[in-house]
Amino acid sequence: MLRVAILDSGVTRDHPHIGNVIDGIAITPQGTTGDYVDWVGHGTAVAAAIHEKAPDAELLIVKIFGRQLAATIHQLVTGIEWALDQHADFINLSLGTQNEDHCERFRPLIERSVHAGSQIISARRIHGKACFPGSMSGVIGVEADPAVSRNEIRYSDDLAVASPFPRPIPGVPPEKNLHGVSFAVANVTGYLCAQTIRTKK
Repeated sequence: MLRVAILDSGVTRDHPHIGNVIDGIAITPQGTTGDYVDWVGHGTAVAAAIHEKAPDAELLIVKIFGRQLAATIHQLVTGIEWALDQHADFINLSLGTQNEDHCERFRPLIERSVHAGSQIISARRIHGKACFPGSMSGVIGVEADPAVSRNEIRYSDDLAVASPFPRPIPGVPPEKNLHGVSFAVANVTGYLCAQTIRTKK
């Protein structure tokens, strides 16, 4: 079974759009815990978008965001290391840093992921500016385009373009739901994971 690690704000396990969560961890500036409950909803929406497209995939939850969608480079690097230690096939980073100095921290992790056959998927640009590791070689970088259907992606080399909308909520117009490149990343991860599962059957 394929494993998808989701580095985000955690997850609400009993949410009706969530399933197949097999393990998780919370990484804080003070250390690690097993409490990966989502307090802001972002990680749950990201996980739901992935689960919708690849319901058979096993989800590994890596909570690096607390009450705000911000984390240290140490949290992010530690989270990727944990995901690789758990043999994640896909690592979803609905995030990115615009600090080029952090590239040196990412390079050995990207090399390790390529060697292990694990694919990192991350935001390529946020507000028109390059993000890392999404702009780095060996990572599938994602850009958002509202004209793309949620049921498809445009993919070439290491660039994927996808819808910025998460799984719809009945009665809530798409523009009033959460949206952005975070969910384009999740849609790409779910799509590629489902495609891989179909290929292996």
